[in-house]
Amino acid sequence: MSNNIPIKILVVGCGNMGIAHATAYHNFPEFEICGLVSRGESNQKLNKKFQASYPLFSDFDIALAQSKPDAVCISTYPDTHEEFALKSLEAGCDIFIEKPLADTILGCERIISKAKEVNKKVVVGYILRHHPSWIRFIQEAEKLGKPLVMRMNLNQQSQGYMWDVHRNLMKSLSPIVDCGVHYIDVMCQMTRSKPVSVSAIGARLTEDISEDNYNYGQLQIRFEDGSVGWYEAGWGPMVSETAFFVKDVFGPKGSVSITAKDAGSSGQSDNVDAHTKTESIRVHHAEIDDNNNFTTPDEWIDLKDEPDHQELCNREQQYFLKAIQENINLDAHLEDALNSLKIAFACDESVKTGETVRLG
Repeated sequence: MSNNIPIKILVVGCGNMGIAHATAYHNFPEFEICGLVSRGESNQKLNKKFQASYPLFSDFDIALAQSKPDAVCISTYPDTHEEFALKSLEAGCDIFIEKPLADTILGCERIISKAKEVNKKVVVGYILRHHPSWIRFIQEAEKLGKPLVMRMNLNQQSQGYMWDVHRNLMKSLSPIVDCGVHYIDVMCQMTRSKPVSVSAIGARLTEDISEDNYNYGQLQIRFEDGSVGWYEAGWGPMVSETAFFVKDVFGPKGSVSITAKDAGSSGQSDNVDAHTKTESIRVHHAEIDDNNNFTTPDEWIDLKDEPDHQELCNREQQYFLKAIQENINLDAHLEDALNSLKIAFACDESVKTGETVRLG
């Protein structure tokens, strides 16, 4: 596709992430929105917000057939991802798709296989990969030696609209799968080592979800190099806000921690901007002298000028655009997306069986 001709993009799903991605397309001359798809009135509200008259659809198949897009942005609930992605690829479209790629491993593999078959791009919405502060966090962690101890969580005390969103998400996935793929991906980048086993626990704290699901979970991963990591996620009106923000890594040479004083404060756990915000990174050096006193003071890396959530979504779409225009090879990107989801699903299996799961 010529760099001078806008890419016609169909936006499917007009909730939180769909709005952010549509805003990027609306503002980027390289894209032209050819349709907004939603089951309710959210696409109408989005048109009103943009003061635009983009074609509106409630049915994905009709939208795909009538709008004839070059690309499709899928920001719907995970249980629709596989169907929408495969149909989009069959129609000859490149895809930007929110994580997880699908709600099953086989679904992910089918999407990846189809993308290769039709030679189309699939970019998965791993937003932290586009965040300069998280990139720096990973770089600092890589200086700490091996093994690493990685500690992370994102508990969300949700109410109102967000509790509706979380309950809908839990119709297909648990919190440690849906959110966990981000942080599992981060851990894999930090260690660059093969995960060998996972164990996890979970609890169902509400009757608002099915009996076979849980709205709180904690996972633990062991890596081949001896590194270990845990991640914790809970959703719901009963979730504590006290420790929703832990992003911390230590190794033989010291530690590195995200210290989001504002984003980690009370009342921020359901604030989408707070989920990616870092503000500052504290680097601790473990060297001691003959008297066991530290030889180097802690360093503070100021990250006040970091991008907000919308800017991060803009950067994701800039990467999607570059992948299409420059024909970037996305094999490693998709392999990482599949790998992190395999680990997350293994954790889900561990919760339900009570057993440690060995990874092949």
